[in-house]
Amino acid sequence: MTRQQDDLPGAIATVTAIADGRMTAEDALRQRLERIDASEADVQAWVAVDRDGGLAAARAVDAGHGGALAGLPLGVKDIFAVRGLPWRCGSPIWADRVAQSDAGVVALARAAGAVILGKTETTEFAGYTPTRTRNPHDLSRTPGGSSSGSAAAVACGMVPLAFGTQTSGSIIRPASYCGVVGYKPSFDLLETGGVAPLSRSMDTVGVFARSVPDAAFAVSVLAGIDLEGDAGAQSLLPVYRSAAWAQANPALSTAWEAFETALGSRFAEQVFPPGIEAQLVAGFDLHARIMATEAAQALAFEHAKAPELLSDALRRQLDEGRAQSPDRRAEDRRALHVLRRQFDTHVPRDAVWLTPSATGPAPAFEDGTGAPAFNRLWSLLGLPCCSVPLLATEDGLPIGVQVVGALGNDHGVLSTAHRLMTEFGTA
Repeated sequence: MTRQQDDLPGAIATVTAIADGRMTAEDALRQRLERIDASEADVQAWVAVDRDGGLAAARAVDAGHGGALAGLPLGVKDIFAVRGLPWRCGSPIWADRVAQSDAGVVALARAAGAVILGKTETTEFAGYTPTRTRNPHDLSRTPGGSSSGSAAAVACGMVPLAFGTQTSGSIIRPASYCGVVGYKPSFDLLETGGVAPLSRSMDTVGVFARSVPDAAFAVSVLAGIDLEGDAGAQSLLPVYRSAAWAQANPALSTAWEAFETALGSRFAEQVFPPGIEAQLVAGFDLHARIMATEAAQALAFEHAKAPELLSDALRRQLDEGRAQSPDRRAEDRRALHVLRRQFDTHVPRDAVWLTPSATGPAPAFEDGTGAPAFNRLWSLLGLPCCSVPLLATEDGLPIGVQVVGALGNDHGVLSTAHRLMTEFGTA
């Protein structure tokens, strides 16, 4: 496994050290600011760094304002509203907008004592048009999207934790490319109010961290549900290559086949009932159509206000969504609900399986943010996913292993991901 080395403490270690008096919240924040000063010119992960606001919040923690996340420096993707900070959504349409309030999940993090360090770069409206952020492993490559800045900031050690969102593969794929942990919870587990929408049926708030326990800890606090897994034994580890395997590049094929071999007697092939399998194959196109239709609705104001300021790619996607016939829209909604219901009925509630996080290592920056082929189905179904940085190319670029589970089986996903990191990575 390869990932950027980070000698700074992770999320749990930071909160624990502050609570125990071994570190002040201000010192913890200044460590991160130093890392930003050292790396930001190359990586360009931030829309805005709130030094003064962050230091004021850290000093309040040191003065006794506690909470489960007390003193934890946090990066926030720039589609979330954060009071007093820019809220640009990666678009010139909102170049001058400043949020007047916090998104729900940001307010919850503040209430738990987290220190909001600033806003991280996002692709245009969390879609596919790249932002300026570079991959810390290789500045000539993309960090992935749409949560580009959050993944890169965690990979650099600029923050121990950062918010992202996923509609296609916007947490799992950047986590894979940047060599960090990315956790997309079950759909609707974390509050999305105050987060700019793209596709209401699939938009999901999640996190990037350096370890699975760090990600589980943070989401447990924010959701009010104990999701923290363990690294206990599991007899079988089902693997599902899926129809997306046709898009795997040679580097992924080589690394993945070696990984399957390393699983040894625990390797098993994940098999879904034939009827569900056929619908999963059709799910790739279904996801794309629903995303386009709902994006056209979510961005109706922006499309009407300043279509010339939208990228050509996004404008085409919105036009495709607007062009869907009433019958097509109704049929797609039915297909989505039927697939989710059948999956929930016929797939065991404790099911967990492994699949690639991305089609390979991070592509060149000029080639875009990469394909979400291995992510679309699970976003369509709203399933919990966690990418762990276990694989690497011959020249050291990270490739993630994605753990997916049945809806609501976040604990099983996180437990399996933690076990894999313990055995194959550096948990």
